[in-house]
Amino acid sequence: MENKLPIAQALSEIMKAVGGIAKKDRNQAQGFNFRGIDSVVNAVSPALQKFGVIVVPSVEEYDYQTVEIGKNRTAMGHVRVKVTYTFIGANGDSIKATVVGEAMDSGDKATAKAMSVAFRTALLQSLSLPTDEIDPDATSYERSSEKDVLPSEAVITRIGQSTDIESLSLVGQYITLNKDAYPVALLDQFRTKFREQQLKINPLKLEEEIEDVSTTEPARVTV
Repeated sequence: MENKLPIAQALSEIMKAVGGIAKKDRNQAQGFNFRGIDSVVNAVSPALQKFGVIVVPSVEEYDYQTVEIGKNRTAMGHVRVKVTYTFIGANGDSIKATVVGEAMDSGDKATAKAMSVAFRTALLQSLSLPTDEIDPDATSYERSSEKDVLPSEAVITRIGQSTDIESLSLVGQYITLNKDAYPVALLDQFRTKFREQQLKINPLKLEEEIEDVSTTEPARVTV
């Protein structure tokens, strides 16, 4: 370890030791390079150890929501965090940096990702590490809008997965509310599949009246 430098001076020496961090990680889905948390930590960690600096996080704010992404309306956890990182020098003195981070994930990793983004930001900005261009996130998403509807294949799948009249009726109502987004030919396919599934669910009700899902009124099914 170097001489016990004041934290400000230690961070200055760490900046010199680390230098720039290239974008070596590749996002295969969107086709761009990015500077991931592992690359940043791997570059900075040896210098932190050399000058006896540790970093301690403290979460100031945390927000978790569920959002829908894309035309398939995939449910994603969306986390925002505000974190204060305390850089503590070998002498016990410290400097604090407060940053925010956010991330999405379809599983249980949204919080971990948001914390990683925040830590990466804290290191890059606190140490003023050179970058060669704007650093996009590893993964980008587009939120669903009110005009987005399910693909026709997804609608047919949902009809086929309906196991009772109530769930089938809900699919019919969805089609009715969004009928203007689908061509007539698709609505005919939906109607045919709808009647086939109704017969499978309750064959004794074959003659029962089910309102056409292409009408302007919500589909109603009487059981």
